[in-house]
Amino acid sequence: MDREMSEYKKPLLVVLGPTASGKTKLAVNLANTLNGEIVSADSRQVFEGMDIGTGKDLDEYVIADRKVPYHLINIRQAGDSYNVNEFKEDFYSIFTKISDRNLLPVLCGGSGMYIHSIFQDHQYTAIPPNHTLRASLSDLELTVLRELLSGYSHKFRAHADLSSRKRVIRAIEVSDYLSSNTLEKKERPAFDSCVVGLAPEIDQRRKKIIDRLSVRLKKGLIEEVEELIASGVSKDKLIFYGLEYKFVVAYLSGKFNYNELQEKLTIAICQFAKRQMTFFRKMEKDGVKINWIDSPDQAEQFAWAMAIYNGHFNNPV
Repeated sequence: MDREMSEYKKPLLVVLGPTASGKTKLAVNLANTLNGEIVSADSRQVFEGMDIGTGKDLDEYVIADRKVPYHLINIRQAGDSYNVNEFKEDFYSIFTKISDRNLLPVLCGGSGMYIHSIFQDHQYTAIPPNHTLRASLSDLELTVLRELLSGYSHKFRAHADLSSRKRVIRAIEVSDYLSSNTLEKKERPAFDSCVVGLAPEIDQRRKKIIDRLSVRLKKGLIEEVEELIASGVSKDKLIFYGLEYKFVVAYLSGKFNYNELQEKLTIAICQFAKRQMTFFRKMEKDGVKINWIDSPDQAEQFAWAMAIYNGHFNNPV
C-alpha cells in the first residue's frame, strides 16, 4: 500500500494465532503501549458465564493497575447464538468508535473465519439460514450437491467453497436466496491493516495446551459447565459450543472418566490448533499478509511485533 492511499484509511492492528499461543497477552501489551483498545475475535468469549472454557483470562487485560479496554467479550448470554455477520456489524461499529477517538483498534483472536470476514467483507454472510432447504439437502452426497449448485447462476456461486458438504449446502442456500432476493451493499470504513501472527513450534504448542488445560481443570472448568447446565443452558447447546464444553458434557454424562477427559480433550485441542493454522494459511493465499513470529519468548514477541507495526505504519511500502 502506498503512502497516499494509507492516509485515507484508519489503522488496524491484528494479532492472531492458534489457541494457547499467547496472543492475548501480546495484544494487550501492544494496545497498552500504542494507546489502543482490544476488539476480541473469539466466537465463544462473547458469552457470559463461559469464562474458564473459553480462556477469557481477563486478568491479562490489566497492566500496572491499568485496565486496557476490551470489546465483544460478555455481550451475549450463554445459550444464545452469535454468528459471523453479527460479528462483522459489531466490529465495524466498534472500529469506528475507537478510531474516532484517535485510538488504535487492536483486533485479537483465534477465530479465523471472524477475522477473515473483515478482510473479505462478503455480503453473503448476511443471508439468513434456510433450515427447510438444509433439511432437504442433508442426506445428499457431495457430488450430488455440487451438481445441484451448478444449476444456479455462476454469479451467485463464483466464490463457493466446494470442499465439504456443509460448505456446498451453504453455497446452495446462498444461491437460492440470491435467485429471488437482492442484497444492498453497505458502506464500510476503510482501514490500513497490519497483521501479526504467533506461530509456536508444534511441540511447544502441545506443551502449552497440556499445561493450560491442567490449570483450567484446577480452576473449575467442570464446575463451570455444571453451573451452566444448572442455569438452564442445554447440553446440546454446550456441545454445539465445542471443545472444552463438548468433552466436559460427555464426562458429566459418564461417557469417560477424568483421565480420559484430559487425554481426549488434549488431543481435540491440539487438532483444533492445527485447523486454526490451516485456516490462517488459507487467509494468506487469499491475500492477507501475516507477519509471523515464532519466538516463544514474550519479550522477543513484543519487540518483533513493535518493529513490524512501526515498519508498516511509519514506512508504508
